[in-house]
Amino acid sequence: MARYRVQNPATGQVVETFDADSDERIDRAITDADTAYREWRQRSIQERAGIVRRVAELFTERKTGLARIITEEMGKPLGEAVEEVEFAASIIDYYAVYGPSLATDVEIPSTVPGKAVIERRPVGPLLGVMPWNFPYYQVARFAAPNLVLGNTVLLKHADICPRSSQAIQAIMEEAGVPAGAYTNLYATHDQIATIIADPRVQGVSLTGSERAGAIIGEQAGRHLKKAVLELGGNDPMVVLSADDVAAVAKDGWDFRVYNGGQVCNSNKRMIVMDDIYDEFVAELAALADGLVPGDPLDMPERSYGPLSSRAAAEQVDEQVRRAVAEGATLVAGGVLADDDSAYFSPAVLTDVSRESSIFGEEIFGPVAVVVKVSSDEEALEVANDTAFGLGGCVFAADEARAVAVASRLEVGMTHVNIVAAEAAELPFGGVKRSGFGREMGPLGMDEFVNKRFFFVAK
Repeated sequence: MARYRVQNPATGQVVETFDADSDERIDRAITDADTAYREWRQRSIQERAGIVRRVAELFTERKTGLARIITEEMGKPLGEAVEEVEFAASIIDYYAVYGPSLATDVEIPSTVPGKAVIERRPVGPLLGVMPWNFPYYQVARFAAPNLVLGNTVLLKHADICPRSSQAIQAIMEEAGVPAGAYTNLYATHDQIATIIADPRVQGVSLTGSERAGAIIGEQAGRHLKKAVLELGGNDPMVVLSADDVAAVAKDGWDFRVYNGGQVCNSNKRMIVMDDIYDEFVAELAALADGLVPGDPLDMPERSYGPLSSRAAAEQVDEQVRRAVAEGATLVAGGVLADDDSAYFSPAVLTDVSRESSIFGEEIFGPVAVVVKVSSDEEALEVANDTAFGLGGCVFAADEARAVAVASRLEVGMTHVNIVAAEAAELPFGGVKRSGFGREMGPLGMDEFVNKRFFFVAK
């Protein structure tokens, strides 16, 4: 099967294939990115931001067409796909509007006579390796701040996203991003290593699996390149108490099954206090029962879309079956389609032992794992019992109680009485095996930048 392809996960049908780039094309793209960088960095940051703002406008103008592309590529329901394009446009616009002020020079006091300034300067061409679960959003949060800063971008997207990645480059070019400053690549794994090794490339950002992060991180380290790695998560949702258990359960379920459960910072473990546990599980089961497969282009009520691929659905199915074999209870859902499609019905799992193999794994699909606890300390212990550290949240009727527990979560993003706060201005990233570095918000402007010290003596 061709590496780059559009394969409709609702049917399993391969719609279109794309050839991987030649080594010559890869080298030319690096050369063009380096050449463009030397011109792009000389423009004022206000001019660069104006061009990036036009990118945001084009995303908004074409949101329906862009959304339909990813619905066919990776199965995202059309309504969610439109939301993603709108979110991507808001991120791009955020950096176009606020980027210049976030990258201003800062004068610092000095005991040495003279003027001491910290500048924020671009560093050069960067490689982005992006995943399939949010084809536009992931690119936006990497490319937008770096283009505003004056860096140039080489973008290797997921193998199943060749049309959406192509569409992004077309928008960049139409908006006025100069040739070579943003280049979509259909690169092989060996070519990714070649790009990272090239001395003209100054850094790499990857969003993906632990395995991919380890490989990219090793390659970046070997060549002394800056890397940002946003990897997996096994985020806890801790529910200590609730005035309305059904409402909290609905919030948790809606976020857990969003995008087919294929969200890095999804609430993959729901840790619930024993006095409300049975009611909470019953609410989840009611939400999961009776769902039917739906056409992602026209999703009726009480339906669910496919996962990104048949392989992805089979992986989730294997994890659920293994959990049950190790003593877990499948309360609802968990049915894999018996055809070539990628449908897997949203599931509720309980009685997952902390000693089972599945407890420490990320389930990248619509599976709510619910764990019963009997104290705040036990809830915190279970929440932090993971190699991951992306995000987490704590719910309680008593806000102070929730804050006390949330403040001790070993994560990069912690929340109280909301599953996840997400907006263009809010930073995103984790700790432990969830990676390092930050995207979004002010911190997204501060990764691939030369914080140059500039001193003028008096």
